[in-house]
Amino acid sequence: MNESKISVRYAKALFELGKEENLIESVIKDIQLVDEVCKTMPEFWLMVESPVVKTSQKRTSVKLIFGDKINPVSLNFLDLVVQNRREIYLKDISRNFLSLCRKDKGVLSATLTSASAIEKESNLKLSELLSKSFNAKIELQEVVDQEIIGGFVLRIEDQQLDASVSNQLNLIKRELLSNHMK
Repeated sequence: MNESKISVRYAKALFELGKEENLIESVIKDIQLVDEVCKTMPEFWLMVESPVVKTSQKRTSVKLIFGDKINPVSLNFLDLVVQNRREIYLKDISRNFLSLCRKDKGVLSATLTSASAIEKESNLKLSELLSKSFNAKIELQEVVDQEIIGGFVLRIEDQQLDASVSNQLNLIKRELLSNHMK
């Protein structure tokens, strides 16, 4: 089965369970914690990825790490994921689950990449403008990448506006090369 289909199915199942049990806010916090642990604790992720570590040991470790920190529904879900040997998809399951929750709340995820940090006032104005344009609440994340030289790249869900200097230079380069070949 396709990796993305696996993570999407598990994410949808957890989302539906959270809604059904009226625990969605608690499950969101739990999955954010799991996601954070996966990203910031390399030793945990090494254990999760390792084919040498037995499933029973992984289940015990997950219960020890998260047992008293997360809701029993979330803990049972994690145990099921490990039991079914799908633990390597935890990061993707988390990402997909959180995305489903944002969509359910009418929140769109946006990323603004620029060569230098943007002032808070400009950031707020951009968020307001995007909220009005998309008729939704916008979660704007800022990324600084000096390789774009100047300008910005704005990505909202699956749409992208690339107004970076590096992109413009690449377009000019391609045009010059294609004219040279004629």
